[in-house]
Amino acid sequence: MEQVFKFIRNTRQAFIELLDGLTLEQINQIPEGFNNNIIWNFGHIVVATQALCYVRSGILPDASSIKYVQSYVKGSKPTYFVSQEEVDELKRLAIQTIDQIEQDYKAGKFSNITPFATDTYKETLPSIEDVITLTAGHDNLHYGYAIAQRRLINK
Repeated sequence: MEQVFKFIRNTRQAFIELLDGLTLEQINQIPEGFNNNIIWNFGHIVVATQALCYVRSGILPDASSIKYVQSYVKGSKPTYFVSQEEVDELKRLAIQTIDQIEQDYKAGKFSNITPFATDTYKETLPSIEDVITLTAGHDNLHYGYAIAQRRLINK
């Protein structure tokens, strides 16, 4: 799993570099053909990973402790202009939350999760290893959306 955590961090670092190369206006812009923007895709991976690992797995009873969950949860859309302060905090959380999940994983906190099926893929995830592996793919999916959105914004 160490390698999977490394892949997740690498993707998130690349996503942070993508954000750093754009203005606040650009990351908040919703390109034609999309219903979200670059910062929504980034915020979504930050909150979705926590929700999958801690809430859907049965470790936490609800998502109330996940910062920004209402703004970036699956099915939400951008409803406000995201400030630089929020962008900076999401960048920090992107790495900090993966570090925390890895620490909790190593400490055995996820040794007895409740299996669940994802809404998107309808595949049951019986172990935390499956959930964390799914996270790597999910992060890359949204990073890819952000790259496509950047291309449209920079035209």
